[in-house]
Amino acid sequence: MIEVKDLHKAFGDVRAVNGVSFQARDGEITGLLGPNGAGKTTTLRMLYTLMQPDSGQVLVDGIDASVDPLAVRRQLGVLPDARGLYKRLTASENIDYFARLHGMPEALLATRRKALIAALEMDDIADRRTEGFSQGQRVKTAIARALVHDPRNVLLDEPTNGLDVMATRAMRRFMRQLKDEGRCVLFSSHIMQEVAALCDRIVVIAHGRVVADETPDALREQTGEANLEDAFVKIIGTDEGLAA
Repeated sequence: MIEVKDLHKAFGDVRAVNGVSFQARDGEITGLLGPNGAGKTTTLRMLYTLMQPDSGQVLVDGIDASVDPLAVRRQLGVLPDARGLYKRLTASENIDYFARLHGMPEALLATRRKALIAALEMDDIADRRTEGFSQGQRVKTAIARALVHDPRNVLLDEPTNGLDVMATRAMRRFMRQLKDEGRCVLFSSHIMQEVAALCDRIVVIAHGRVVADETPDALREQTGEANLEDAFVKIIGTDEGLAA
């Protein structure tokens, strides 16, 4: 479970995050949405300890990220906006490298790698160098690498960005599998169809604040809109579109 309490972050005179609070619960998929410049990416970076908040608190399974960031990282599997694969390594070698950074025993490492390659349908690319991979192949490898240590909490920043239809469907199936395993899944997306299909709860950030924190049905009912995209636009009060 991820708990965010009154997060603040400023860059000079710009308040990127201004009192964000929400929870992402175990066994649920929580969507984090926001228009351009809303503070969504900054919030995510504070959640996975890449950035320190000016004030506020992030708790992951009850562990305070500001007190013990290393312990929090062990509880998280993160797909950041920058995938950052090692191009000279194969997909399997990328996975193994991060498993060893987490101190995983070799026997467990092999078991986890095999399970993730099967779950993400990576058998055809597992032993290929990642240089020259398609966007979908890079994303799959980055997710496998992020989850090799079997974290209970998963943060995915635009996991289907740039994927074709079949890869997107496979990714959505995998996200549902993570939920069914009782994990906490928090992901950002700008695809309303995806959000409607996957999310148990939606957190909308605008102008550095949470402006909605509801189920998809509750958001539609609250706004009087049958379409989730229309509901989103009404909530944020603009037609500017969603952030990447």
